[in-house]
Amino acid sequence: MGVGRTATDAFARRATLGRSVRLLSQFRFEQRDPARFYGALADDTAALVSDLWQGAVGGTPSGLTVVDVGGGPGYFADAFGARGMSYIGVEPDPREMHAAPGHLNGSGRFVRASGMALPFADGSVDICLSSNVAEHVPRPWQLGAEMLRVTRPGGLVILSYTVWLGPFGGHEMGLTHYLGGARAAARYTRRHGHPPKNNYGSSLFAVSAADGLEWAAGTGALIAAFPRYHPRWAWWLTAVPGVREFLVSNLVLVLQR
Repeated sequence: MGVGRTATDAFARRATLGRSVRLLSQFRFEQRDPARFYGALADDTAALVSDLWQGAVGGTPSGLTVVDVGGGPGYFADAFGARGMSYIGVEPDPREMHAAPGHLNGSGRFVRASGMALPFADGSVDICLSSNVAEHVPRPWQLGAEMLRVTRPGGLVILSYTVWLGPFGGHEMGLTHYLGGARAAARYTRRHGHPPKNNYGSSLFAVSAADGLEWAAGTGALIAAFPRYHPRWAWWLTAVPGVREFLVSNLVLVLQR
């Protein structure tokens, strides 16, 4: 699978080793300081979406509507609003929606709904984004199909997810997921006295890079695929079966209707 050269040109210039190091350094704050972690991720994600729009369509996405599937408590809303986009967050879990008090009162609009059945008409949004959600649903490609359905012709679908066999596949369970998902969850529960938030088999699933690439290619809409947090010179990993499952870590699929 090659990289969509035109679609990724703008982002490739920003995909440096320095950016990778800055983002990876923020991951240690995900549990103890989520505002810091998700704030940095939101800024980078909004820039990524803008770059991909510029590369695939041309111009800036200012004034366009972006639907964020699995938007949680809305950390991304301000970042997209600052770039002039109209943000709509979709989140099925009320606990997640209210995990950051006051955040939902800021930029954007928010809808409680499932990504498996998005409450939008066919071809009604400009950009549909899903950031690190596909690994948390039992039927990730149904999620992808819904994202494609609601995106207008010429619009973009950007689906980014954590690859199970990569180093972050186990989420807060760390590298113990290499022992097997069920075993890792049981080990975490024994150690911490409660099950992990991302519990294997119920809120965390094994999604491979190969599965995502196969699904996306089958839609006929795939224009780019690359590792989200890697510098540009390491994007070749996406094209190597087997190796990509362990080293891509987070795969971005970019589709255009």
